[in-house]
Amino acid sequence: MPADEVPPNDRDSEKPGSGAELPATLHIAGLALSLVESPPSLACWSGGFPVPTGADPVGVSLVIEPSAPPPPATLRRAHDVVSRFDILVARAEEYCRTRLREEQYGLTAEELDRLDLPEPPWGLPEATVWTDRSWMIRFAESGLRMGDPYGILVTFDGTRPVDVQGTDDE
Repeated sequence: MPADEVPPNDRDSEKPGSGAELPATLHIAGLALSLVESPPSLACWSGGFPVPTGADPVGVSLVIEPSAPPPPATLRRAHDVVSRFDILVARAEEYCRTRLREEQYGLTAEELDRLDLPEPPWGLPEATVWTDRSWMIRFAESGLRMGDPYGILVTFDGTRPVDVQGTDDE
């Protein structure tokens, strides 16, 4: 493991809220997350998986509130998400294909038909991991009304999807 890689069982001595300086870059499961500008109340690192030229970017963010270096448990969760990203995206897609058929989501007949197509009516998966043990995948693009304008959000409990929400204006 490279010297700057964050191991999943890191016993970092920094405690959240300790006023410690924030690292400029976190290396998690081979993915570099860079500290990005954010409100003073939180710290955010973001990075993208390498993609072929012309392909859409796929990203992961780590959000710590209040602003502090990430605690070991959050680093482990981020490591799990990054190292299993494709599997977790596939779980989120299958969860959406099943749950979005429920009446409460109000999909039209045409939108329901699109759920059966090989290519799902959403794309550009991005993961966000928070300190409070929660995390989600947001499909930033969506061909469904419920995902307009900011996509579809799939919340996880560990590695199991547990909720889906749209970002429509309603």
